Amino acid sequence: MLEVAGLTTKYGAISALRDATLTVGSGEVIGLIGPNGAGKTTLLNSIAGLLSPAAGSVSFNGADVTGSSPEKLLRAGLALVPEHRRIFTDMTVEENLKIGGVTRSAADRASGLDEMAELFSVLKDKWTTAAGFLSGGEAQQLAIARALMSRPKLLLMDEPSLGLAPILVDVVFNLITTLKEQGRTLLVVEQNATRMLEASDRAYVLRSGEIVATGTGAELSGRDDLFDTFVNG
Repeated sequence: MLEVAGLTTKYGAISALRDATLTVGSGEVIGLIGPNGAGKTTLLNSIAGLLSPAAGSVSFNGADVTGSSPEKLLRAGLALVPEHRRIFTDMTVEENLKIGGVTRSAADRASGLDEMAELFSVLKDKWTTAAGFLSGGEAQQLAIARALMSRPKLLLMDEPSLGLAPILVDVVFNLITTLKEQGRTLLVVEQNATRMLEASDRAYVLRSGEIVATGTGAELSGRDDLFDTFVNG
């Protein structure tokens, strides 16, 4: 579904990401793990159209989408849950969700709202609440639900457990497991390597802007040499 080949992204003269290559197959949950500053968010944003790569290519469903706008990618079926959530705090939960479904028909949006109410029961009870009054865990669930409203073929998630209390980290990873069981395709940036390796089919390890290892959770979890600088939350 997704093929990234030799992707390099720069901030000025500095290469924050160098020659990154990865694949995501339909129905897979893929983790991008590594310490702070490894280039995880840069890679995700380069795929999602928020950053323009200096070299390399991104292919989605067989089409070259390198450098495409986030809107074009969203319409093609690629949605991003950004770091720090970036929900609209002065709008209600329902209004945030409707914005997430802006590319869908009215009937699809209505169906999507019903689906999100079932999947995120905590949000259903706060449908008319301004998003700014949600807890951190509720806000994270809203950010994920808003992205799912577009019915994406591929969902990108950037640090979904960042800053959450342990019990809410459990909620996020239980949700990832549920989405996996539904057959959804996910590419998830996570600093919590241990939990991500448990949840993913495969993972890529980034360090200093480069992919240094890839494999299944079982293959990578015993590699102490890869994770000696990780913060596992």
